[in-house]
Amino acid sequence: MPDDARTKHAAYAIPIDGMSCASCVAHVEKALAQIPGVASVGVNLATEQARVVLSDPAALPKLAPAIEAAGYAVRNARAEFAVSGMTCASCVAHVEGAAKRVPGVLEATVNLATERAHIVYRDGIADPAAIVRAIADAGYEATPLGSEAAGPAPRDENAGLAHRLIVAAVLGAPVFAVEMGGHVFPPLHGWIHAALSPDFVAYASLVLTTLVMFGPGLGFQRVGLANLLRGTPDMNTLVAVGTLSAYLYSLAAVVAPHLMPAGAVHLYFEAAVSVVVLVLLGRYLEGLSRGHARDAIARLGRLQAKTARVERDGAFVELPIASVVVGDRLQVRPGERIAADGTLASGHSYVDESMVTGEPVPVFKEVGAAVIGGTVNQNGSFVFAATKVGADTMLAQIQRLVENAQAGKLPIQAVVDRVTARFVPAVFAAAAATFVGWMLWGGAGAFGLALANAVAVLIVACPCAMGLATPISILVASGRAAERGILFRRGEALQLLGTVTLVAFDKTGTLTKGRPELTDLVAAPAFAADEVLALMGALEASSEHPIAAAIVRAARDKKLEALPVADFAASPGLGARARVGDRDVAVGADRYLASLGISTAPFAHAMASLAAAGKSPIFVAIDGRLAALAAVADPIRPSAKPAIAALHAAGLATAMVSGDNRATATSVAAELGISRVVAETMPADKLAALATWRAEGATIAFVGDGINDAPALAQADIGIAVGSGTDIAIDSADVVLVAGDLAAVAEAVALSKATMRNIRQNLFWAFGYNAALVPVAAGALYPWFGIQMSPIFAAAAMAASSIFVVGNALRLRRFGN
Repeated sequence: MPDDARTKHAAYAIPIDGMSCASCVAHVEKALAQIPGVASVGVNLATEQARVVLSDPAALPKLAPAIEAAGYAVRNARAEFAVSGMTCASCVAHVEGAAKRVPGVLEATVNLATERAHIVYRDGIADPAAIVRAIADAGYEATPLGSEAAGPAPRDENAGLAHRLIVAAVLGAPVFAVEMGGHVFPPLHGWIHAALSPDFVAYASLVLTTLVMFGPGLGFQRVGLANLLRGTPDMNTLVAVGTLSAYLYSLAAVVAPHLMPAGAVHLYFEAAVSVVVLVLLGRYLEGLSRGHARDAIARLGRLQAKTARVERDGAFVELPIASVVVGDRLQVRPGERIAADGTLASGHSYVDESMVTGEPVPVFKEVGAAVIGGTVNQNGSFVFAATKVGADTMLAQIQRLVENAQAGKLPIQAVVDRVTARFVPAVFAAAAATFVGWMLWGGAGAFGLALANAVAVLIVACPCAMGLATPISILVASGRAAERGILFRRGEALQLLGTVTLVAFDKTGTLTKGRPELTDLVAAPAFAADEVLALMGALEASSEHPIAAAIVRAARDKKLEALPVADFAASPGLGARARVGDRDVAVGADRYLASLGISTAPFAHAMASLAAAGKSPIFVAIDGRLAALAAVADPIRPSAKPAIAALHAAGLATAMVSGDNRATATSVAAELGISRVVAETMPADKLAALATWRAEGATIAFVGDGINDAPALAQADIGIAVGSGTDIAIDSADVVLVAGDLAAVAEAVALSKATMRNIRQNLFWAFGYNAALVPVAAGALYPWFGIQMSPIFAAAAMAASSIFVVGNALRLRRFGN
């Protein structure tokens, strides 16, 4: 699906079937990169997707043919649309023609009677939104009714693998038992040969092996040999050549033994069938594991409501989610999932947002509060107005961010790609050298040893493990991060964040809540605090100053009586006065009360303490007498102090950059334990501070939330945006904290380090496995220790290698538990 098909550089995520190893990835990338108009290509084996960025839209129709020419398949999808505005057969032709002109659409069938369009399209190249636009341009209105995969889904593919595995195992078991059973239970050979003639056993083994090779194992031969002829050998090629070598040699030994060299008539049917069975078993188990790795993104998809109760003609009716548009009023009952992003219009309730933000405590929602599509209403009922629907909702954006992160390639992957591009040809060269070497120096029985060892080399080599080592860890880690309310907008950020040495924070809205609150209220002896707050709140309700808004909120939170106000008069920058009820009330700075002839001396010491703490003192006079001292400040987020402590415990330095005055910034930094402070900054000054720290050798993560933070987020080595911040700040960041919980900063750093540790373990295993076992398979230990690796054990080891890599990556699912 294009990220934005209307931009010049559009990105497409294309699902691809048939990839099994790192060589497949290299082949697909090479095929796509050669297309004029393709700006960049990244293929991910774990997600089975190609992410293609186009500089020329004319390249779009060429993507699928290039993938298919390389020997792989683009997954198809089906979609149903309700089409209105059609009146005759010509309309049908126009709609079908408009849909078919969309690049990637394969079939378009329109039914005038039912007003339905059935479309089959290349998933990731075309999408329902593009089809809707094309039909709209033709003068008709189309509404998606749903879409589904037209080809086999991953679970269906695994079911197919299971069927092939069972058939191969049932057919191959007698062959394996006859040839290898005697090694486990020696009398078995005697019993078999006493009951059956050797020729019968040989021909029965031939028939059963043929059924395995060209039944369940046909896929290896068809794909592997086709890729060999194209000059793009992959893991299927290794399996195909290895098993065919054993099969054809055994076939000749059965049907034409007189043509074989003396002493060279041996059967290797058990090797061929065992390799097919074990490779199928490995792929089946790997598929199950990769399915678990994809669970996070699948769970996000399942959060989307399928229907919604939408207001139509004054009544709420159940409609498909695709029918909801911005501005619709939707009703949500207890226990129901919210269908779109919006703003509460009536009612109130608690909403469980944990599946999106990671916050476990339900959030209270009342009129004016924002609700998020995909979250679950608890015990109340309410109506909200939809503000974002479909692909624009937060849930859809989170899903896209996770998919983009999973499709990304880490810098460490570049080394792996260079190695794997040459790996399969190197394995063929090693197998050929093994065969030739044993033929020259193997002595008696050299041919059998040469063949067995060459086949073992082909089978034991595992480019699949190398191909999965990095992307499978990214897949699991980015999914786990999303569950914890951390979104990596770029896969590279997963690697880079773990290298950070300094975390710099914006103050306002990041370390603090971002809006003033009444923090202190000290009443004079003759006055009650609630009485003073009620009078202050009534007076300040007539003011538009941010400090006034903080006082009004404090009065409302305590549900104090709203008193009538008359004769309101404000002195800009100083204060205001009015008649509130039957009292004369004045609120403002000490200078303002001094101008009214009221001394603030009794509160002089308390005022100095509040000012030193970075708070703004406010005095209150009632009926000409000093009544109270209040203070307003932007309070520190509850999660800020523990977050800073966690970063320090992890060995990271911290800093704060603020546009606020130095006294306030220094006070906040001191309370949080931050030693580096840069205050009274403009956006350009923040960049200068980052440049200074970078010159000192620091790798910097910057955490911010506002528009003025966007340049610093983009300039830092890693930009981290607080999810409650502005869209422009989030768009400039590499990592987004959905819930705005600063504790997630340390958690994101820890996850990055855990992911890179996991990747290094995978790579060490994948490369170490091949480096160690390929020589053993070639027979390097045989002359000295008599150790020879059978092709059967080679197949088992190869399957185990991939399963180990995927299983190790799945350990990241437990991160944070």
